[in-house]
Amino acid sequence: MMLLVPALAAGAAVLRGYRPRALVAALLWRYRWTSLTFILLIAVSVGIGVGLIAQERGLRKGTARAAEKFDLIVAAPGSEITMMFAAVYLQPSDVPLLSGAVYDEVAGHEQVDLAAPIAFGDSYRDSPVVGTTAGFVDHLAGKLADGRMFATSTEAVAGSAVKLALGTAITPAHGIGDSAEDDAHAGHTLEIVGRMPPTGSPWDRAILVPVESVWEVHGLVNGHAPGREAQIGPPFDPDYFPGTPAILVRAEALWANYALRSQFTRADTMAFFPGAVLAQLHSLMGDIRQVMSVMAVLTQVLVAAGVLTGLIILTRLFARRLALLRALGAPRRFVFAVVWCFAATLIVSGSLAGLAVGLVAVGVISSIVTAKTDILVTATLSWPEFHLIAAFVSLTVLLALLPAFMTMSRNIITDLRA
Repeated sequence: MMLLVPALAAGAAVLRGYRPRALVAALLWRYRWTSLTFILLIAVSVGIGVGLIAQERGLRKGTARAAEKFDLIVAAPGSEITMMFAAVYLQPSDVPLLSGAVYDEVAGHEQVDLAAPIAFGDSYRDSPVVGTTAGFVDHLAGKLADGRMFATSTEAVAGSAVKLALGTAITPAHGIGDSAEDDAHAGHTLEIVGRMPPTGSPWDRAILVPVESVWEVHGLVNGHAPGREAQIGPPFDPDYFPGTPAILVRAEALWANYALRSQFTRADTMAFFPGAVLAQLHSLMGDIRQVMSVMAVLTQVLVAAGVLTGLIILTRLFARRLALLRALGAPRRFVFAVVWCFAATLIVSGSLAGLAVGLVAVGVISSIVTAKTDILVTATLSWPEFHLIAAFVSLTVLLALLPAFMTMSRNIITDLRA
């Protein structure tokens, strides 16, 4: 409301003592297609501007929601950001492996409730194949939406976005993307036996298998001592543990996570909170948001300048009618009020239409971002976007005083003869 005060004050001052509404309505109808063009121009500009700004907030919430199940990650020393993208958002990355002794130490800690290995590197079409444990699947998605949990190294659970029916047999490829080797694991098939509910994260397009399956398909031992090769899931034998890129750790108590992070941050391991790393990225996104906001404001200023130029040209279309009004005795300030009210009507109508365009743009852009990132983005318009629209309205309404002043200074005789 404070942002709208300049526009309201200008309207009260300009319209004081006059009622130009009927004449303005007649002008709008007489030049309806031209007026509609101006309204659409303003609406598209405002709608796309607020739609883009709202995406930053939606992406922030979406990335946080995708990482909320990952309390603590233990990995080999390196980049926390790289490992977070690999383990949480399933972005392809070459990282060192943790040994069986390290995994046994983490899993055997008295404060650890869940220690799930996360082994990645294979894929099927555009879906990463990730080796883990049934406990991780339960932690990530809860109850399965369909089917059952994998029970052997040849079974798999698909994410909600994987377009494979239960019972489908697949052969994973070695690697991910264009460099994947489709025939590297020929003869090793996996059967889809279950499906997770939607999680709103990149894991919706993943295919989860027992970590033993990943080791076996690469010709390694499967983490269990001789005589127990058929076992699926923990406990694993440290001497027969081939290694894992990352371990998801969930502690029994919240405070224990900090103790575990301190204990496993050392020369041979790195422990970090994905949420803390994400907060650092969000702070960077905050700077990006400021840049985007400045760009949006500059765009709106350019649009306002374009609208102002168009209004100056538009007033020349009915300059003869305005001159006739003045010749009939209409006060100059009344003509000024008619022109300003006409311009303000276009601006306010275009801004309100821009709000509707923004609501549509937010949904369309969110769906595109979700499809590109596999992170569920549900952006909505909020107060910052309404503030931007209100500031745009006040600015352009004040600028609309200029074409109204220019109309008053025109020569009546010249306009009547035109």
